[in-house]
Amino acid sequence: MAGSSTAANGAKASPAIMSDTPRYRRYRPEERAAMLVEAGLAVLAEGGIAGFTVDNICKKSGASRGLIAHHFGAKEGLLAACYAAAYAPLLADLAPEEGMLPDLATLLDRLFSAEHFRPETLRLWLALWGEVAGNPALQAEHRRLYTAFRASLARAIAALAPQAKAETLAVSIIALADGLWLELCIAPDLMPAARARALCADLLEPVLGPLPSGTAEKAVAG
Repeated sequence: MAGSSTAANGAKASPAIMSDTPRYRRYRPEERAAMLVEAGLAVLAEGGIAGFTVDNICKKSGASRGLIAHHFGAKEGLLAACYAAAYAPLLADLAPEEGMLPDLATLLDRLFSAEHFRPETLRLWLALWGEVAGNPALQAEHRRLYTAFRASLARAIAALAPQAKAETLAVSIIALADGLWLELCIAPDLMPAARARALCADLLEPVLGPLPSGTAEKAVAG
């Protein structure tokens, strides 16, 4: 499932990546690991899997080569961490505050929002998906994240409509959204974002009732 990421969606990068000033301050281990993940996402968004090299990651993050091994074991471990970071916003959308019902309309807005149809976002996700089949570490991370996302979506559907076949509907909506996202990236003139969002809503609304219209019509603007 395509999701947003810190480096690929236009959000502000960490100071160590953005600044040209000397990196003299000492970072905590978790900060340095996060900077490596952010750098990994950035190089994937810029050059796809071919750009995901140790040299590029170190140059982008200002870290030494040894820190990749220290924090992630190898480059493959960092790639798996990048996959998890790219997925994180989708999982967050399905984890509402205590006492609140999940907001599936907001999830649809995220899936079909403008940030997902930039060339760098397409490169990021195609790079990650293209590596899943041949990379055991990434394949394991994909299974973990997809299972978590599917289960979270099924729980959200069940919370809103206890009578629903929540697991079946969750699988269906993920498959439909992924296919529509690829179509939008490749040929947005044939499948406008607002139409893609409406198709997903059409699948959910017979079970959940009407969803807010959302803002997908702005997805390919700018």
